[in-house]
Amino acid sequence: MAMNLIRKIVIRPLLSVSLQKACVRCLSTRLAEVGILEPPREHGKAYDTGQLFLHKVFGYRGIVLFPWLAHVYDRDSTIKIDDRPFDDQTSAVGREVKAKKHMYYQVLIDARDCPHIRAQTEAVTFLGNQDNSRALYAIPGLDYVAHEDILPYTSPDPIPIQHELFDKFLMHEPNSNPSFVARETLGAWQEKNHPWLQLSDVHRETTEGIRVTVTPFYMGCREAQQTHVYWWRYCVRLENRGEETVQLRERHWRIFSLSGTLETVRGRGVVGQEPMLSPEQPAFQYSSHVSLQASSGHMWGTYKMERRDGTSFDCKIPPFLLESKSDDNSNNPNQFLGS
Repeated sequence: MAMNLIRKIVIRPLLSVSLQKACVRCLSTRLAEVGILEPPREHGKAYDTGQLFLHKVFGYRGIVLFPWLAHVYDRDSTIKIDDRPFDDQTSAVGREVKAKKHMYYQVLIDARDCPHIRAQTEAVTFLGNQDNSRALYAIPGLDYVAHEDILPYTSPDPIPIQHELFDKFLMHEPNSNPSFVARETLGAWQEKNHPWLQLSDVHRETTEGIRVTVTPFYMGCREAQQTHVYWWRYCVRLENRGEETVQLRERHWRIFSLSGTLETVRGRGVVGQEPMLSPEQPAFQYSSHVSLQASSGHMWGTYKMERRDGTSFDCKIPPFLLESKSDDNSNNPNQFLGS
């Protein structure tokens, strides 16, 4: 509820009146000033490390760590080479549409806002050490944000974001713009963990006003029972761009492996939830994982969406590639995190 009030009170009224008004946050029953909104930058003018922002959709406070230039495969805006039915997508892997370059950012999320947003706040996960091949770990409070979802602001507060990595990665420089600059540890962490941090491909498709955006990440390869197992994580964002409230009831995935296997996965909801997408709360974001006994494959599927009158429709999940990269088992994203 707090985040909805923020979107209504801060983003819509203040942006429509003046971008120089103060940003405010709704904390319980009172409002607290956090900074001054700035005009959003046009596409092509990237935000710098240390830029404070409000997320345009989820409403949380965050700070930019570094940018990623991604290839966006938007099936809504590009003429498709083919339009195959759901059960015949084994060769339609998302790149039958032309990609456009688009700026995304790796960001820290303010820990105070995490309980109030409809998005998992563990956007970066990684494999454990070689001697524990089944272990998966997560770094909380990280997200990937598209350029158009950044609402920049400034703050005189030397610690405007509460996150355990804030002081490790950034320092306050009042005379710089933005007033927070990267420490050496941030660059070292990015360089060493580039393979599983990098955002390279983003896939989008809209069905009856529900946009599904999928971003896959390669996590590495491990040996299990004398076979190689390749792991990926994928982040899914669902956004209701219409006026009709719908609820996600079921998921239906098809997973094709280069080894020639085709797996079907069905289930209720996603990550234990059946999220409602309404004009007031239009978006939901989650992450999950998949493993293959082959170095590549692809996935596609549908979500069963139910309207308030009880009718339903299948919302397409755009097909996307699962591609492996060179794997360095000595890497550990926690090396610079004090653990």
